[in-house]
Amino acid sequence: MIDALTQVSWLAVALATVAATVVAGVYFGALVPQAYQRVLGRAGQPAPAATPVTAIGPVVCILATVVASAVLVAALDLTTATDAVVFALVVGVGYLVAMTFQIAINPNMPHPLRYGLLNAPFFLVTSLTTSLILVLV
Repeated sequence: MIDALTQVSWLAVALATVAATVVAGVYFGALVPQAYQRVLGRAGQPAPAATPVTAIGPVVCILATVVASAVLVAALDLTTATDAVVFALVVGVGYLVAMTFQIAINPNMPHPLRYGLLNAPFFLVTSLTTSLILVLV
């Protein structure tokens, strides 16, 4: 598995990270901002002020996910678009969507299932996008 690090396409990692960051901006900034506020129980409240953590943190998390996926893509020797889609669905559903629901299901989340359902499409789309880039670039 350590050998897979030498096979990672760092250009693909960079492109996938940028692509996922753009998808996040469009999804959460343009497509679902009001719905997101509602599932957080913050409907009608002003958005919290941006901080370095809220500005940079998501990009760092996306990068970590993309690097982990890149290592797995290399270790598994995935080379086709079909490989990428299958990998994306396994990672997207098995890890990303499942963890979204797991994080949401707690007493502090006012609408955990709605939160998971709202976030799941983002994670599936980014998993598909990044996996295709990692395999095909």
